[in-house]
Amino acid sequence: MSYVAICMFLMFLTTYLIRVIPIGFVRKKMENLWIQDFLYYIPFCVLSAMTFPDVLYSTSTAGTEPHITLSAVIATAVAIIMSWRKRGLVAVAIVAVLVAIAVELVLPLLF
Repeated sequence: MSYVAICMFLMFLTTYLIRVIPIGFVRKKMENLWIQDFLYYIPFCVLSAMTFPDVLYSTSTAGTEPHITLSAVIATAVAIIMSWRKRGLVAVAIVAVLVAIAVELVLPLLF
C-alpha cells in the first residue's frame, strides 16, 4: 500500500469518525446551554480562520512573495464596517472588491 493511499485512508477515517461518534454515542438531547452555544459557533469560527488570512494576502502583486497590502486592509475595514451596520452579504462583498480595486488603482498615482 502506498504512502498516499495510507494518508487518504487516515484522512477518511478521521473525517468519518468525527461525524459518526456524536451521532452514534449521544442519544439524548444536549441540555447544557454552554455546549449548545459552543457547537453553534464552531462552523463560523472555522470558516473565519480559513478565509480571513487569505483576504489580507489576496491583493498582493502577482509574481511577488505574498504580503499584506494596504488595499486589502482598507477593503477589509470597509467590509467589517458595512457588516457591522447590517448590510447584506452580496453588498458587502461587492463594495469590498470595488474598494480594493480602487485603492490598487489610486495608490500608484499617489506614490
